[in-house]
Amino acid sequence: MALLYLPEPPPIEQIAARLGPNGLPYAIPIHPTLVHFTIGLFVIAIAFDVVGALYPLEKRLFRFLALPITRSGFHDVGWYNLLACAVLSFFTVAAGFGEMLLAVPLPDVTSALGLQSMATMVWHGVGGVALLLVIVAMTIWRGLQRFRWRQDLGRQVQWSYLLVGLGLFAVLGLHGTLGAELAAEFGVHVTADQMLAAGLALGEGLP
Repeated sequence: MALLYLPEPPPIEQIAARLGPNGLPYAIPIHPTLVHFTIGLFVIAIAFDVVGALYPLEKRLFRFLALPITRSGFHDVGWYNLLACAVLSFFTVAAGFGEMLLAVPLPDVTSALGLQSMATMVWHGVGGVALLLVIVAMTIWRGLQRFRWRQDLGRQVQWSYLLVGLGLFAVLGLHGTLGAELAAEFGVHVTADQMLAAGLALGEGLP
């Protein structure tokens, strides 16, 4: 029995003509840029809260250097950077999933961690959502310390909060390694890798 209509191609095939050699409708992937910005905000937030927590030990050094620095100033930087990190994380994860849907990894490649491309993307995607939830939870925790639990104390953060933040540095490093492998080893959204895999000369699509 003949079909009375022709089914439409999948959405990705419908926009394939508008994608560049890197598999995206724009020249530079957005997700990696947002990732580095997000990580930078988080690292600054924890680092400044650590310095604020240790302020009594550093106070003489600041006075010797004639730096007009206050303990609350360090904690202000820590709070506002973490708050910005939490907000930006939603856009970072959204951009990551959007670009993951358009990903075309190089075939027959195994990463240095022994993972195939699909497993790497799944772990990176699940890890991204988990980190988003952790960062939001830490922001709420930080806000309670700032405005409720320790608002009248000089040290605005708990030691347990700082230990969790420092521990999260290692998790961010591992998660970032998975993302780096998607680009460096699997060629995801890397123009040169995708062109070479397609048998094209780099001079045809690269400036």
